[in-house]
Amino acid sequence: MGFARTCSVALVGVEGVVVEVQADLEPGVAAFTLVGLPDKSLSESRDRVRAAVVNSGGEWPQKKLTVGLSPASVPKAGSGFDLAVACAVLGASERIDPRVLADIVMIGELGLDGRVRPVRGILPAVLAAADAGYEQVVVPECAAAEASLVPGVSVLGVRSLRQLIAVLADEPVPDEEPDEPGRPDPLLAGLRVPGTGAATGMHSMGAAQQDHGHDLADVVGQISARTAVEVSAAGGHHLFLEGPPGAGKTMLAERLPAVLPRLTREESLEVTAVHSVAGLLPPGKPLVDAAPYCAPHHSATMQALVGGGAGIARPGAVSLSHRGVLFLDETPEFNSQALDALRQPLEAGHVVIARSAGVVRFPAKFLMVLAANPCPCGRFSQMDDFCECPPSAIRRYQARLSGPLLDRVDLRVEVDRVTRSELARRGAGGESTATVADRVRAARERAAARFTGTPWRTNSEVPGRELRSRWHAVSGAMDEAERNLERGVLTARGIDRVLRVAWTVADLVGHDRPDATDVALALQLRTGVPRGVPMAIGALT
Repeated sequence: MGFARTCSVALVGVEGVVVEVQADLEPGVAAFTLVGLPDKSLSESRDRVRAAVVNSGGEWPQKKLTVGLSPASVPKAGSGFDLAVACAVLGASERIDPRVLADIVMIGELGLDGRVRPVRGILPAVLAAADAGYEQVVVPECAAAEASLVPGVSVLGVRSLRQLIAVLADEPVPDEEPDEPGRPDPLLAGLRVPGTGAATGMHSMGAAQQDHGHDLADVVGQISARTAVEVSAAGGHHLFLEGPPGAGKTMLAERLPAVLPRLTREESLEVTAVHSVAGLLPPGKPLVDAAPYCAPHHSATMQALVGGGAGIARPGAVSLSHRGVLFLDETPEFNSQALDALRQPLEAGHVVIARSAGVVRFPAKFLMVLAANPCPCGRFSQMDDFCECPPSAIRRYQARLSGPLLDRVDLRVEVDRVTRSELARRGAGGESTATVADRVRAARERAAARFTGTPWRTNSEVPGRELRSRWHAVSGAMDEAERNLERGVLTARGIDRVLRVAWTVADLVGHDRPDATDVALALQLRTGVPRGVPMAIGALT
């Protein structure tokens, strides 16, 4: 009788559970039994592992073979267990010393020819292994850079099973023939989920937008909207842009990620883990260090927005935009139930999805930008009479956005139609992305210094009771906001959001505390009613 064990990782969302892979050989009729709640793709590993071992020069044991995945109560999915299963079988047949395998975590899919193929979720799997105390990890060679992001873990990248056998058996490591230059690497096939990528708007863009010529200086006019974008980036406030087609709503939203500060190391690992599970990591760039940008189509379902799907749930748009921007263009055209499903992640910063296969928790701390036309034809305005929509149609169209959802949006700005004179004007335009980004970074540093010793880093995260009790505005600055509360213009949640925005404006202009001008600008950005204050941040400094 032979026995060996090694380890792999089962992913549940972006969290991992270390699974012990045990192989037992007993005399009897040759058979291969796999137990421990495997899914269909994992059950098929029996054939992949057998062919890979034989084609790698190994001898398949002609005995009764049982492979157990423990803990047996945790559902296992995917082909990432192939490498661990193969090594456990070789250890039980004494081709490899079983003692060498016991403390190694192995992640990877096997091809029939013995090549080790990458799988999605390498980073969260290695993070789970490190948290469990394991120090040695074996991954596919092309995923070694991603696995090496986890500190304190020794990573071995292998290209084939025969290479791994040689390393574990202390034998000369054979060389694998490299692929022809210029040809696509077949080992990378299957890493991306079908139906995702640039065409769907679910991809990591962030500050790379500048590489495609996206700059705030390209936006003509729109002083109020540009200010709202800057305040949104500085304080993490959600933004609603309303205006006619062609006014520049999408242009502003696309330039927002580049204004956001670069992600910290901890934030980068969080974002990379989500994108790794979703199969959206760009080739050759294992770490996402810029704010992601996600712009799903208005036909997206609730599962596409918040996550879900058959079997084990996959991350949706709210998680793919974690620490970045979620842009919902033509927001009234989205399904109303899908939009209302955003309320919980907006408040909690994460989304919990319950399925029969288990409960999954995905991070979802994003900056939401809504864009909408004022009416079905898009030409309704208080300044002209081009709109031909009846009042009832306008009311129905605007009512598609529920009050509770809009109450969670801090900034609401009307984007006006660009005039002929603004388009024909030559010379210096508005401030560039670099200039605004520097001001946003300085404002965030002021806020972070103020919140030292607390769990918050931006003004939008601070509870209202803390703002009112620990950080006070200048005496009398909130009088106008309180009068709006008494008249019913603002809700209790709304006045807290005005105070948060006022603190962000104060951070941008360098004030120690919000004064009446800062609060007036916050009120104008919240309600859309002019308050007689300059809209450009540069005019307030």
